[in-house]
Amino acid sequence: MDRRPCAGTLRLLRSATLGYAVALVLGIALAATIFPSDFLFPVAGADWRPAGDAAQHAIAQRYLIADAWRWPPTFAANLNTQEGGINTVFADSIPALALPLKTVRDWLPPGFHGVGLFYALGWALQPVAAVWALRGAGETRLLPTLGVALAALSMPAWIGRFGHAALTGHVLLLLGLGFYLRLVRRPTVPRWLGAGLLQVVALLVHPYLAAMTLALLGAVPATRLLRGQPFIGPALAVAASAAAVGGVMAGFGYLGAAGDGGYGMFAMNLLSPVWPAGSGIIGWPWSPQLDATGHGGWEGYNWLGLGLLLALACGVVLAPRRAFRMLREHAGLALVLLALTLLAISHRVGFGERIVLDLGPAPGPLEQFRASGRFFWPVGYALLVGAMVLLARRAPVLCLVFGLVQFVDAAPLRAALAGWAGQRTPWTVPASALREALAEARSLTLLPSWPCVDHATGGGTYALLLETLLLASERPVPASTMYVARWRTPPTCRDAALAAAPLAPGELRLILPSAQAALAPLVPDSATRCAPLGTLIACR
Repeated sequence: MDRRPCAGTLRLLRSATLGYAVALVLGIALAATIFPSDFLFPVAGADWRPAGDAAQHAIAQRYLIADAWRWPPTFAANLNTQEGGINTVFADSIPALALPLKTVRDWLPPGFHGVGLFYALGWALQPVAAVWALRGAGETRLLPTLGVALAALSMPAWIGRFGHAALTGHVLLLLGLGFYLRLVRRPTVPRWLGAGLLQVVALLVHPYLAAMTLALLGAVPATRLLRGQPFIGPALAVAASAAAVGGVMAGFGYLGAAGDGGYGMFAMNLLSPVWPAGSGIIGWPWSPQLDATGHGGWEGYNWLGLGLLLALACGVVLAPRRAFRMLREHAGLALVLLALTLLAISHRVGFGERIVLDLGPAPGPLEQFRASGRFFWPVGYALLVGAMVLLARRAPVLCLVFGLVQFVDAAPLRAALAGWAGQRTPWTVPASALREALAEARSLTLLPSWPCVDHATGGGTYALLLETLLLASERPVPASTMYVARWRTPPTCRDAALAAAPLAPGELRLILPSAQAALAPLVPDSATRCAPLGTLIACR
């Protein structure tokens, strides 16, 4: 009996196990050094607060986890009660994690949310997914595995997303790339089922990520068509995956919602991939990023990293024929990545600090993608895997070398992330007194409501609304208002009516400083039922 095939399979399994294990250890080690334990596992009663988008995510998750099960499952009737509730998908609740946490909520500590846990999972699995993608390209050796794991953990556009938890789920993009590389070679039913499931999970993390992974999946029939291989079956499978995503969107209430629009406002600058903002080796500061739009360059930030750029250049120089052959073999993917790049750049093309081309108004459907600069992310990961494959054929040790260069180059970004995760922003409201008041309350009416705040001048009020809602979410007390990025019916301001309504049994009505002059006198029996609570006015 010939034992050689069995021995080869065993070696392959050992290689895969070692590669994935090393990548996982790297990811866990970095997560442990960057994120403090109270960031990863938050509870009620802390003497500090998250701020900005992180506060929004925490509020939405806490209310969703605490509310009764409803349909759609992402709906929370205990938040934004003046509108009958809120679909938390529009408040970045990360349902892919929040819904599983909801099933075990009885065992969670008071005030727990999974935002910090999502960061930890992302960092632990990012290098593992990179190894999965590299192995999908046929490269299984240890040195390229180490190189791609290090480089994937050091992608600037990924680390730089740390203010927005859901959008740090780049592990999904690497998994999507890995599915493409496997399906284009051998499109089996189990692989298509896995790819379809990935699309749904990506949607329940963030719709932008779902759009990107679906585009990568669409490259499978495109590449096979251009190769002259059977493509109708893969095309039908992609259509089925898109239908599944559409079905979940319909069932979970994504469809029919609109936002502020503004495609092109947050686009990628043409120089962004090679502009070394945040480079630790070249020494450029993390901020400001390039911006020609007047809206800031953060959403379009796509510095590829010095290690990746050097690996790509070296790979093309060492193996130009192989590079051209790879491009031809994956022509469908190349076209998809080109389309994503053009979408990221938008119809108002920025070069440095200038708009060098303006194509006029964008088509209406594109208005849903105001942060178009994000669409370059899959391009960066495809370049990473391609560069490692090119180098591995000629000089595998260079994969590790350039992975280390990428890792060192990203040091300032990791430091910025660690500083952000470790900051302990104090409460500006009297947290202890508010917690006592909220403990006795059955409901919270918060004034001004979100639609009543002036967008141009209300930054401080928005922050105070979030801060107050954070305290309310620890229990959580049903609250009257909440920010959402999209809505089915445009929100209207009716604070005067809310303020003038009789106080309900158990209601706590909090009026923020910006609205006190206009709304406090409208509260019935305000002289006897309202009193200062720090800078707020509390009526009960």
